[in-house]
Parts: sequence; structure tokens; C-alpha cells
Amino acid sequence: MSRRLIVPLVLVTWLTIDNPKQLVGQEVDPLDWTFWRGPEYNGISRETGLINDWDPRAGDGSNVLWQRDDLGGRSTPVVMNGRLYTILRADPGTPIEGERVVCLDADTGKMIWENRFNVYLSDVPDTRVGWSSCVADPQTGHVYALGACGIFQCLDGETGGKIWGLPLHERFGLLSTYGGRTNFPVICEDLVIISSIVIGWGEMAKPAHRFIAFDKRTGEVVWFRGTTLLPYDTTYSSPTLTVLGGQLALVFGSGDGAVWALQPRTGNPIWNFRLSRRGLNVAPLVVDDLVITGHSEENIDSTEQGTVVAIDPADQSGDITDSGELWRHYELMAGKSSPISVDGQLFVFDDRAKLHVFDVETGDPIGDRISLGTVMRSSPLYADGKIYAITANGRWYILEPDADEGAVKLSSGRLLQGEESHASPICSHGKIYIQTTGRLYCLADPNKTSGAEPPPEAPTEDDVNSDRQAAYLQINPAEVLLYPGDTQSFTTRTFNRRGQFLKEVQATFRLDGSGTITPEGRFQAAKSGHSATKIHADIDGLVGTARIRTVPPLPWEFDFEASFDPGSKLGQPPITWVGARYRHVIRRDGDNQHMVKVTTIPKGTRSRCWFGHPEMSNYTIQADIRGSLKDNKMPDIGLIAQGYTLDLQGANQALQIRSWVPQLRMANTIDFPWEPDRWYTMKLRAEVANERATLRAKVWPREEAEPDDWIVEAVDESPNLAGSPGLFGNAKDAEIFLDNIRVTANGN
Repeated sequence: MSRRLIVPLVLVTWLTIDNPKQLVGQEVDPLDWTFWRGPEYNGISRETGLINDWDPRAGDGSNVLWQRDDLGGRSTPVVMNGRLYTILRADPGTPIEGERVVCLDADTGKMIWENRFNVYLSDVPDTRVGWSSCVADPQTGHVYALGACGIFQCLDGETGGKIWGLPLHERFGLLSTYGGRTNFPVICEDLVIISSIVIGWGEMAKPAHRFIAFDKRTGEVVWFRGTTLLPYDTTYSSPTLTVLGGQLALVFGSGDGAVWALQPRTGNPIWNFRLSRRGLNVAPLVVDDLVITGHSEENIDSTEQGTVVAIDPADQSGDITDSGELWRHYELMAGKSSPISVDGQLFVFDDRAKLHVFDVETGDPIGDRISLGTVMRSSPLYADGKIYAITANGRWYILEPDADEGAVKLSSGRLLQGEESHASPICSHGKIYIQTTGRLYCLADPNKTSGAEPPPEAPTEDDVNSDRQAAYLQINPAEVLLYPGDTQSFTTRTFNRRGQFLKEVQATFRLDGSGTITPEGRFQAAKSGHSATKIHADIDGLVGTARIRTVPPLPWEFDFEASFDPGSKLGQPPITWVGARYRHVIRRDGDNQHMVKVTTIPKGTRSRCWFGHPEMSNYTIQADIRGSLKDNKMPDIGLIAQGYTLDLQGANQALQIRSWVPQLRMANTIDFPWEPDRWYTMKLRAEVANERATLRAKVWPREEAEPDDWIVEAVDESPNLAGSPGLFGNAKDAEIFLDNIRVTANGN
């Protein structure tokens, strides 16, 4: 018996007596495409009357309804309420280049609005900006977008206005790398969930692939959970929201090389399946109770590269690597394009744009491998009985599934010269939308009448009333950043073992750290100082936790004397610093103590850390620094202010002010010879006035008097208006020493 394709449609929540805070469900247009893999999370549309052929050269008979040659990119669009949303580069190749979310009329391609923002404190190259995709929420009308450097925003879908937003790199330690891999937001009921490799603070100081669930209306952190520590890779494996064995699950490929299923309401793990020695990038496909995915890295159980696997989790939990495999094909390099399944057939496009077709149930091949091109990055679309696929090197195909041959080609062609395809085709209201690196196309056949078939029956969760036993206690919010004396109210909720909400409860609170809390859950931060506090809530043997950082207004001074533990050789940097503790240690040198960034950190020798509130502006940061020499090489040492970096470069013997490393859109660099094993003082001042930012810096030997003049200056006409102070350092070649860090408001 072939397995029928079952995944949920857009999930909505309903007002209940037990959960009065949940949102009232609204009718969802089944022809909207609000998630990049579609309303069923699988690349399948139920629409009919779609194109059988097209020609990218617009004209009569081309089936190109409209095209925009100013909106090329790599993001897969989404459609809601007659509007198309996508993420793109903004002002490419200019001194004000950044990123933008755009909204178009889906029928005409006319621009309605754009929301522009900067890329900063990131190693992402400009050609990989706009890697993620928006997710649209029919319930609220909001659109959620993750930028390349970690800017996460909730936007009004009608106007583009920001409802709430957070710089995830500064606030939580999101890693934005040269690879540019950026994950995809997903909505579950009243949550919007996003993930990345995160190097945070406290017990999250070591990197892990971590998910953050926000209240989609307010931006409060509801839960914050991760997978295995020290993953090899960042990842762009999009989560799949589904129901497995009667349990709502978020299934994804992790940076640790395993497939995981989490409870989306709590973040608690359900099961994991270890698969690859590196991170997974394919969005898992759910077919009935099977999870199917692939990769093109080395397997954990062999030296062979690549695999496609079908996992049957049944009712298992924990590590199911040895018990969950149904079938597998080794040496199939399928690590970029997500598969689709139609009528018991599985269609897998490998990295070289070769199509493999298998029986979903058995894994047996169907027909011969079909060659389509040389490189495949986008994922296919199945709609109107056809498969729409585009290779990265510019070939497009419309295929038809075949029971004997796997698939047959109906039509094919080339994109315009120079165009590549990294985004996936989508379908909405009788139209196919394709975003290439050169254009955004809207395709429709004027001689056809579009329609839609009914979707398959969606799987349902087990009735919550069949298990009213509380198994998990959640504190909301789960993570907070405060000023001294600020107050924050916390509530507690219980969930059963399947992660289903039961009710709000009154728990007993206790604190681990400074501050006070009332029996009703109203916390007040200590009146002064940098501090970290854990809130523990207890009820009937269940314990929940939440974390609070308290960071005071300026001025600050850190000399690391209080960070030393007399009983230990190495101390710790301040706990409230995001991204610092795992990468830095405190050492004693005679009567002095200082902070050292060491060379032996796995995947952390080149990094940034942040001290405080992202809304800070107009301040000066200063530090004493020293770079060691190893194998005739020196490190790079930097200060961060308001989204800008002052970098004292060892190999280049230069001093640079910049915001975005690969693009250097507003950078200024001067020669600056400096010596190893000698203390210097660095100073960076950020100032915003008259709609631009001015950065001024100086460096001098510590034993000498501070010079009167700034020695390097840079001006940004597209300014970062605010940002947390912090540090940058590249200790790959030699250690970095830091002491006497001061941050003061300008004019003080």
C-alpha cells in the first residue's frame, strides 16, 4: 500500500475556556502560499490550470504575465492576501547597500512598499544577502523576516511598518557567517520560531544550533532550546511543521548533522536521528508517518559521501539512529534541494541536477536517473499534475510523474543569459512565481482557467483531554534583558507530555541571582550593576526556568580584577556578555588580571561578543590591547560600537573602521604598524547626527599620553542608529589580550 501524503495545512488556534489567551482562528485562503514550501510544508500545490510551457523573453505566447528585472535574488517569495513578499539586496554595489523586504501586488508586480535595513557585523558576502524567506501569517496579517546578519522583524503586511524587531546577533549571539546560511521562520499558533547557530551567555556560551520561539504579536521569548553543542556547521534546513504519531512536531536538519523533532509549543526534544558528520541543509519531507531527507556530506557510519534516508520514528523518543531507519541510499549527493512525494513516488534532485525517483514505501528505484543539468540548489514544485524545477545553472523543466519511467519531460528551456536559480518556484491563485538572480517572474497561461482540488485530510493531534497530566512547566517570558530597577511580570503554564497546553498556573518562584520577585511573579531587577539571574518556578514537582540579564546605563569599566577565582588558574569574563565566556579566559600577570582570547577554541577564534542593550547609541568604547606573536603571525583585535568595528589588523599592519566585512561599503583603512607583545590603547567613538553616523578612532602605545587627534574617521550615509558595545577578535594565529575596557556616553 502506498503512503498518502499527509501534512497539516496552516495551523490556527481557537478560543477555549482552558486557554483564554490563545488567538481566535481566522479563515485561511487555501490558495495563498504563506511559507516557502507551501501551505502543506512539502512543495505541493493543489491548484489546476497552470502553465505547461513558458519563455522568459516576455511577449505574446510567453506566458509571462509580468516580470521585474530590478528584483532578482535568491529568496523564495510568499503570497498572502493578493500580495507577494520577498527579501532582496538593497542598493547593490553602492555605499549604502543593505537588505530589504519588498511587497508587490501579486497580480501586477507593482511595488506597494519596501522595508529597508542595514547589514552589519556580519561576514556574509553581498551575493548571499536575502538567503532566507519571509513567512506570512494570515491570522494577524503580519510578515516575519530574518535578515542576513540576524535582524529579525515582525512587519505589518499592509504597510511594511515594523511592529517589533530584534538584532538576534547582538541580543542572543546568532552567528552570521561568510557562508551566508540563514534559516527560515515558521509559525505555529501564537508563536513564530527561528533558529541559527547561537553563541550566547551563561550555559549557552558554547555554540549550538538553537531555536528561539517568540510570541508572534509581542516579540517576547517563549522558549529557547538547542541541540548538540559545538556543531560543525551553520544550516539552512527549513523546519517542517507536522503531526507524527498524534503529536505536533517541528522536524528539521540540525547543524550537528542529525534530524531532530521538537515539540513546537515547548521546544522539548521528541527524537533525533544522527545522520551526517556535518550540518544538514535539506528541509525534511513528511509523508504520512515517514520523515525523508538527504545530505551530501560524509555519513556518520561510513566514509561514503551523501545519502537519502527514510526515517520511521513510530512512537520512539530519544536517539533513534539505530532503530528509526526504514531504508537508505548511500552515495546519493542530495544536500541542497528538498524532495517531493506524489502518489507514492519520491522525487529527489541531487546536487548535480540529476533526478532520482523512488518508491516511498520501499526505497526501490523507479525508472532511470534523469539528467537535467549540472548544479541544483532550488527545490521543486508539484502543481497541476506537473513538477516545476529549475537548475542553478539556468535550465528550467516542467516534468510529469510516470509510474514506469519515474518522470517524463513536458517542456524545458533556459533562463536569460547570466541568470541563476537558487530560490524555489511557488504557486498561488493560478500563477507560478519564479525568482532568479536576475528577475522575478509571474507566469500564467491566459488560455486556461485556474482551479483547485481539495487538499488531503490533514493529520490531527491526539485529543488533549486524553492526557491532562502536567509534565512540563513553562515560564513566560523565557529570556529578558533589563536595566537596573526594571520590573517584569512572569507567568507559568503547564503542558502534557505531548507538549499540549493545559492551563496557566500559580507556581512558587525562587531566584538564583540578584533581584526580587513577588509570589505573583513580578520581578524587579537589582538597583545597580551587571548581573544575571535565573528564575525557577515550582509546582507539583515540576520546575521551569527563565533567564534575565541586567545591564546598567553607561558608564561602564571592566578591569577583570573581580573576575578572578583565587582557587582556579583561569577566571571568567562577565556573565552578561553575549558570546564571550566560551572564547575568552581571565589570566593573572603579576599583580594584574586581564582577559585573553585563546587560539584553541573550536570554531571560535574569529568572533564577536556584545556587552549590553542593542538600543544604545552615541558612545565611546576604549580598551587596552595586546597581540602576541606565533609563527611570525599576529592577531586582529577590534572594538565594536553601534554596529561598527574598529579593527587593528596584524597581518596587514593596518587600522580599519567598517560595518560589513566583505562589502566594506563605508569602510576607511589606514596603514598602522604595530608591534607584538606591546600594550596599546584603542578608542572608537560613534556619533549619529543629521541622519548619518560618524566614526572616529585612535590607537596609541599605552605607556604614552593619549594623542589629541583622531587618526582615522569614517562616515556612513546609511547609518546604524543603535547597537551594543562589544569586541571583535581573530585569534586564529595568536592570542589576544584585553584590559581596562571602558564605555562612556559621548561628552563624558
